[in-house]
Amino acid sequence: MTAEARGGRSAQLKHTGLRPGWTTGACATAATTAAYTALLTGDFPDPVRITLPRGQTPAFALAVEELGAGRASAGVVKDAGDDPDVTHGALVRATVRRLPPGSGVVFRAGPGVGTVTLPGLPLDVGQPAVNPVPRQLMREHVERVAAEYGEPGDVEVTVSVDHGEEIARSTWNGRLGILGGLSILGTTGVVVPYSCSAWIDSIRRGVDVARAAGLTHVAGCTGSTSEKTVAAEYDLPDIALLDMGDFAGAVLKYVRRHPVPRLTICGGFAKLSKLAAGHLDLHSARSQVNKDFLADLARQGGADEELATRIATANTGLEALRLSEAAGVRLGDLVATRARDEALSVLRGAPVAVDVICIDRAGTVVGRT
Repeated sequence: MTAEARGGRSAQLKHTGLRPGWTTGACATAATTAAYTALLTGDFPDPVRITLPRGQTPAFALAVEELGAGRASAGVVKDAGDDPDVTHGALVRATVRRLPPGSGVVFRAGPGVGTVTLPGLPLDVGQPAVNPVPRQLMREHVERVAAEYGEPGDVEVTVSVDHGEEIARSTWNGRLGILGGLSILGTTGVVVPYSCSAWIDSIRRGVDVARAAGLTHVAGCTGSTSEKTVAAEYDLPDIALLDMGDFAGAVLKYVRRHPVPRLTICGGFAKLSKLAAGHLDLHSARSQVNKDFLADLARQGGADEELATRIATANTGLEALRLSEAAGVRLGDLVATRARDEALSVLRGAPVAVDVICIDRAGTVVGRT
């Protein structure tokens, strides 16, 4: 077997032996597709097949089918695979009804789906907590169904989750100002399962494969968006990309013992602000964005006390970043630099050159060393 076949993100997942699952966004897309098809034809496709951003075409069995006057509803039970996801087994529903021509696709929050009440998230205040990528995925599938049946595709999509408000109590939604239920999430449509020991072992194998292939540059990425960004920045092959997820410490400690000449760490601004503050486990259950720390960094970058106070009281790391950018304070660069310092302290003088890239949710570089 070649090194290419044994390395890279997909090989890491395979090595864990864990079964992937589907995001709430993928489930909502499947339910929307089935409901809109039934609204136009009178029949629900079951199973219903959708196309995810990376080209996978999973099929979803329908748990609920309801067809009424001018509306149709379908529901899919979320399968999170082997991930300990609080939404595993939740029933995700979509209700579709026609709107006047030119309305486009309008999203509503049904029971169990939250509403955004504070700034700093990738959605405006007052919007249903259906994140941008799932929205785009649902729009694309509505357009495909509409084109197939010669319809304009102007519809209202109401997404709901049975018992979602109760499930949301086990998440950070309330602290983020998402009230009334869950968020509909997902950037790839796939839930990557995490067993700490299995995933850390897969990271180690990824480093071993890269070293065996003679690579001199590897990248630890927090997810698919950061992986895409860093691959484009440096034209790295797949086997150079380590899906570190939240386990920054696992990458650094293993590379310390098994050096690679160059290591790039790429991830979301909020996650890397945790590394900058000294956290090696970036999972939201085990470390939080410290906005007082971000305010202190901003002061070092020239922020006045008014701006520092606004950063310290921001709703999210993203809001803190946007406030800084608006004032001309390069908080992203400051976080990247401090994260690099923390990484070098863990490496303890190992012969590894480190650079750090911070991105926003869209993959735009917002800070780097």
